[in-house]
Amino acid sequence: MDIEHKIASWNGKSAADIKATYDTHSADCHFADTLIELAFTDPCEKGATWLLKAWLEAGHSLEPAQSSKIYASLDQLNHWEAKLHVLQCLPFMTITESQSRCVYNFLRLTLTDRNKFVRAWSYNGFYELSRQHSHYLDETKLYFDMAMRDEAPSVKARIRNIMKSGF
Repeated sequence: MDIEHKIASWNGKSAADIKATYDTHSADCHFADTLIELAFTDPCEKGATWLLKAWLEAGHSLEPAQSSKIYASLDQLNHWEAKLHVLQCLPFMTITESQSRCVYNFLRLTLTDRNKFVRAWSYNGFYELSRQHSHYLDETKLYFDMAMRDEAPSVKARIRNIMKSGF
C-alpha cells in the first residue's frame, strides 16, 4: 500500500499505525514534498500533517519553497487536528516577510477556533511570528493579555509556558 492510501485509511487515533507509516516512509527523499501535497487533501490532511510534524520534530527541515507552499495553502485546512499540527510545526519553520501575512491571517482565524488546543497553539504561532517579525510584537502581547483574562485554563497554561521562555 502506498503512503497516500496508508494515510487516508488511518483512523486518526492509532499512534502505532501512523508511526509505522512514518517509520516506513520517512527516509524517502521526497517524503516532505509528498506530505505537503497530501496535507491539503481532505482524506489525508490529519495524517499528513501529523507525519510532517513528526518529521520536523525529528530534526529535519523544510526548504523555503516547501514552507511557501504550506503557507499559501493554509486556508485549505478543514480539520482541527490538521490545523493544530501545522500550528505545532511553526516553531520549526522560517516565515519570510512576504509569507507573514498568510501566516498572520491563519493565526487570526485559528485564534477564534472552537477547539481550545488550536487556540492555544495559535497563541504560540503569534509568538513565533512576532519572534521572526518584530512588528507583530505589540499585537501579540495584546492577544496574550486578553487571553490571560478570558481564555480556558489550558490556553493560559500554553501562554505561561511561552512567557517563561523570556517573551
